[in-house]
Amino acid sequence: MSALNLLVLACMAYALFLFGVAFAAERAARRGQQRWMRSSFIYTLSLSIYCTAWTFYGAVGYAARSGLEYLTIYLGPTLVMVGWWWTLRKLVRIGRTQRITSIADLISARFGKSNILAVGVTILAVVGTTPYIALQLQSVTLSFEAFTLAQDAQSGRASAFWVACGLAVFTILFGTRNLDVNERHHGVVIAIALEAVVKLLALLAVGAFVVWGLSHGVGHVLERIDASRLATWEVEGGRWSALIFLSAAAFICLPRMFQVMVVENADEQHLRTASWAFPAYLLLISLFVVPIAVVGLDIMPDGANPDLFVLTLPLSQGQDGLAILSFLGGFSSATSMVIVASLALSTMVSNHIVMPIWLRATGSGPSVSGDVRDVVLMARRFSVAAVVMLGYLYYALSEGGTALAAIGLVSFAGIAQVLPVLIGGLFWRAANRNGAFLGLTVGFAIWGYTFFLPSLGTDLVFSAKMMAEGPFGIAMLRPQALFGITGLDPLVHAVMWSMLLNTAAFVLGSLVTIPTPLERLQGAQFVNVFEHSAGPRPWSAGTAQSEDLMIMAQRILGPNEAIQLFRDEAAAQSGRPAAPGALPEPTPEFLDRLERELSGSVGAATAHAMIGQIVGGSAISVGDLMAVADETAQIIEYSDRLAAQSQELEATAAELRRANSKLTKLSVQKDAFLSQISHELRTPMTSIRAFAEILRDGGELGVEATAKYASIIHDESIRLTRLLDDLLDLSVLENGQVNLNIRDGLLSEAITQAVTTAAAGEDGRGIIVHRDEASEAIGLRTDFDRLGQVFINLVTNARKYCDAETPELTIKVKDTAQGLTLDFIDNGGGIAPEAHDLIFEKFARMNTQRAGGAGLGLSICKQIMMRLGGEITYIPSDGGAHFRLILPRQALAA
Repeated sequence: MSALNLLVLACMAYALFLFGVAFAAERAARRGQQRWMRSSFIYTLSLSIYCTAWTFYGAVGYAARSGLEYLTIYLGPTLVMVGWWWTLRKLVRIGRTQRITSIADLISARFGKSNILAVGVTILAVVGTTPYIALQLQSVTLSFEAFTLAQDAQSGRASAFWVACGLAVFTILFGTRNLDVNERHHGVVIAIALEAVVKLLALLAVGAFVVWGLSHGVGHVLERIDASRLATWEVEGGRWSALIFLSAAAFICLPRMFQVMVVENADEQHLRTASWAFPAYLLLISLFVVPIAVVGLDIMPDGANPDLFVLTLPLSQGQDGLAILSFLGGFSSATSMVIVASLALSTMVSNHIVMPIWLRATGSGPSVSGDVRDVVLMARRFSVAAVVMLGYLYYALSEGGTALAAIGLVSFAGIAQVLPVLIGGLFWRAANRNGAFLGLTVGFAIWGYTFFLPSLGTDLVFSAKMMAEGPFGIAMLRPQALFGITGLDPLVHAVMWSMLLNTAAFVLGSLVTIPTPLERLQGAQFVNVFEHSAGPRPWSAGTAQSEDLMIMAQRILGPNEAIQLFRDEAAAQSGRPAAPGALPEPTPEFLDRLERELSGSVGAATAHAMIGQIVGGSAISVGDLMAVADETAQIIEYSDRLAAQSQELEATAAELRRANSKLTKLSVQKDAFLSQISHELRTPMTSIRAFAEILRDGGELGVEATAKYASIIHDESIRLTRLLDDLLDLSVLENGQVNLNIRDGLLSEAITQAVTTAAAGEDGRGIIVHRDEASEAIGLRTDFDRLGQVFINLVTNARKYCDAETPELTIKVKDTAQGLTLDFIDNGGGIAPEAHDLIFEKFARMNTQRAGGAGLGLSICKQIMMRLGGEITYIPSDGGAHFRLILPRQALAA
């Protein structure tokens, strides 16, 4: 079997193996077997997506051409992981709380959900990543040519085309199956982690062969290094600084890195492991770069491509098996990058370009348009194919003649233009959309003019005359000598001017313009993400209808997911399980939650626009505007730190906010109280009035009827009196006006008296009480009248509301470290879990099947226990209703 046939067979087997691994991971994830997939080491290996064909092939070629300069592509990410760990954690936290889907989505969400910014970042990311995808296709093509010895451009382009098609198919199959991009792409991540191991083992194997197989040990390798022309390697400070900066910026801003580092992150703590494990991975993968470069220059003939030494050295020595392993390592490096980059870019393109255009084209809004879910999925699949084909187009236009490292640097410099806006958005609250847009536009234009377009080759876009003399003969505008500054390396020149002007435009634009209220709110949530995960709500209900929101959610999330979301919200709002078909009120809180859910599928800007289209009017409530005004006042105070009253004003504002919040809650409670009390008073009064009128106008009523009606009036009067007594008692207790009658006595006597009083009711329903009187023989110093009132209420409730056929109540007394504990446990079914929060609220009735009082008893019990220095709580259990009283140790008699 020829080497080429063996290579093709190995590629097919490896590709099928990757498909199998990805498919098995997806199936395991659907069965809930995800724990091992979310380990910190899988996460660290997924970060190796940074190590592409540039690292596998190009690092050796880079070292052969430029010496130790290749180290800069490893130093940047290492410095970020070790020194900027806190910033990465902040990015991950923001990604979770804001349901960020891409770096374009993050920039958009930070600056007021601006889709214009998202479109700008998306275009920049696509253009900046295109050379990198071309680099991967070129590396695979060159490695094929090394086996086939074919050097014609037509065969190279054909190989690159079919590789691009295969990678697009894989990404579509395993990267666009779920709509919610916040769901982990387990198949893709596991495949990338596997490829990380393959490319590391392949590079180590070739390195070991070069050191011990060709050079007979480390000593001989060092001698070869000393004797080579690379022994005089020099370090150029300006270029090194630019390269380290670019690699660090690319590690944070590259769409594929953002995808695996932020979107696919399952636990912030994984960053702790990655902070040392990923630099260790980089150390291992770069360990043999210099020996391979030196031995390759020594052994391989003049004119041999140093980018392929990793592959051609084993081939030249007849090591076909090692060469195939090396090829698979390079193939893994290239394919993993293209897969994740196209996945990330397709999300950005579909969310921020295709979907907004589609929504505007439909004209009638998201609630009555077609199936949004299918449109988004189709858009992402077409975007994957388009992004990969753009990379192929760049490869074909540039004819693959540029060194791999040079192509990678073009991509790095382009995507680094996002860094000033990203860092400014994370740490500078005054940064705004206008400044961000201006900075990105200027940076993108300078990068494209000075670096990207010249990289396509002479006469393709810029002629040789234009490069030498400038446009229209204006020497100050020469692409690689901008503003008349000559003598700089083209990379240093492009990075210096693009980043300098980008940052200056961003800062200046933010200083001279005023952020919108929504930008200010988002800025507070991003900059102070660790202080509050959920900030002010940016929605007011406006004219929103729950039915319209439901239709829109079904078209994006799917029917089942949308129905469950709305049902859960309806249950949360009502405090009880929602009936089928129940819809929640479109409160600001729910609109905010719905926006977050939708943003996981279509991006923050599109989700915000879709809800805004239904809600209508202003997306900012009056409360939010007040919060923004208060925040503005705080910013002014901070800018004048010498003002003597700064701290006093902040404290006053905080007190006013707390007072306002308390008044709002009291207003709600007052409304509920008045509504319930009017009902409770009206019911007996209506009965009294009705039967009194019968007695007055009844004419000749019999003695028996008169006595019956008088008895009803008497009973209702007693009920009314009891209600008024309870209200008066509760009022006195809540206002702290009660006078406690403290005296000494025995706990057992108080319990006995309460049981005697409450164990039998007028309805003839009794209760069996189980006690351990020996444990109750405890002396107390407390208000026995009030304590007895609590006991009577608990025994009475157990008798009335226990749903057992024969009610039983067990009273347990225990002396604990917290104090004296008394448990009252009946043998019924207990209280429903959804009602636990309302047990001690006024007018709360836990059992609506049995007639009872006004629902004030347990509220009074809570107030009494507070005045006695103790507490009363409900203990959820599988048995009956379980109430626990705790008396302080001070209540125990000496």
